[in-house]
Amino acid sequence: MNKPPETTEVVEGAVAVPVIREELEVTTHVVDTGRGVRVTRNVTEEPAEIREQLWHEELDVQRVPVDRVVSEAPPSRYEGDVLVVPVLEEILVIEKRFRIKEELRITRVRKQQEYRETVSLRVEDVQVEAFDEAARNDIP
Repeated sequence: MNKPPETTEVVEGAVAVPVIREELEVTTHVVDTGRGVRVTRNVTEEPAEIREQLWHEELDVQRVPVDRVVSEAPPSRYEGDVLVVPVLEEILVIEKRFRIKEELRITRVRKQQEYRETVSLRVEDVQVEAFDEAARNDIP
């Protein structure tokens, strides 16, 4: 492909220098390397047990009779962890008065229970099968 450079010519005081250019041609073609590989994937399920402590709250409501006359409605109040809610009723006398009929004593009770459940987890297993020796050498 390379040509030796031609000699330099001198023409009336000017020097001519030859310029060389190389060219390249690239082509592709299909080559049969074999039949390839087969990949098989199997999915199975395995049981897994979940064990977790869960919390929930319940309310314990006690009705306590009071039967006391008051001049105005008292607000709800806390006595330690217990919320005391007065239940009022109006009674007719010569004037209206508030009488506490009963109080609700509400205590928050926190309980613990164990939660168990068996769930299915999927597991994949993959097999690769080569159809010829050339493809088998390329599989890691």
